[in-house]
Amino acid sequence: MPSSALKPLRGVRVLSLALNLPGPAALMRLQQMGARCTKIEPPGPAGRSGDPMGQYNPEAYATLHAGIKVSVLDLKQDAGRARLQRMLATTDVLLTSFRPSALRKLGLEWKALHKAHPRLSMVSIVGAPGARAEEPGHDLTYLADAGLVPGLDLPATLFADMGGSLMASEAVLAAVTVARQTESGQHQSVALSDAAAWLALPRLWGLTRPDGAVGGAHAGYRVYACRDGRVAVAALEPHFAASLCAVAGVALQGPQTLFLPATRDALAAWFAQRSRAELDRLAAEHDIPLHTLV
Repeated sequence: MPSSALKPLRGVRVLSLALNLPGPAALMRLQQMGARCTKIEPPGPAGRSGDPMGQYNPEAYATLHAGIKVSVLDLKQDAGRARLQRMLATTDVLLTSFRPSALRKLGLEWKALHKAHPRLSMVSIVGAPGARAEEPGHDLTYLADAGLVPGLDLPATLFADMGGSLMASEAVLAAVTVARQTESGQHQSVALSDAAAWLALPRLWGLTRPDGAVGGAHAGYRVYACRDGRVAVAALEPHFAASLCAVAGVALQGPQTLFLPATRDALAAWFAQRSRAELDRLAAEHDIPLHTLV
């Protein structure tokens, strides 16, 4: 999380129309960086939030919107669109997550916005760049396209959405910086598929594939079973690996020893005989990076 002492966006007014997760997560970070944030939501059913996140996970919604001013506005009506234009006149950055065709219907495409509000910047969150921005998709499909869904299990978290939110907050910082220099609003587009592709680079490079150093081939960088749970070991650097092998009584005869099946088997057998409490103690005593799990 951003340091409370650093507020690079203090005084910057951000208005968001972005729903679900990436936009609100970006807005949360912008608020933490000092921006004055307002979010517009459509009318919801029976007085409930018009943001789907507010309906299927109120707890997450509450966390995302802490300190954020939320207003309800029906942009399908002329009065709602007129009020939005008045709000944009005093806004520094508009954050959206609509498809380009939806923005056009609302009169919010960049060319029209820039003409009406020359100092306003815009950050558009889309699913994919260019012509693919109209394609339907979600976090899972973008991760699958990037090669990050290797089996039948769902990913442990929403990597593309959260990665996209970081890229969106970064885009706001860039737009504000350039707008201050040029006195003209800037348009930045952030694609969730690009966020997934960025996160997939270590796999593309081979680092996290099964034969890669941090994909399981290195005996010091794996998850092992222990007597009462599991242990995630990250003894990748030579001095950490040496400490691990010394404690486990495994002979280390150079870096390649860590890539031998016999080394993995020896460490697996050693971990299997030890409890989480014992491993935590040994890690603290011998400076070994590991984390025990149930």
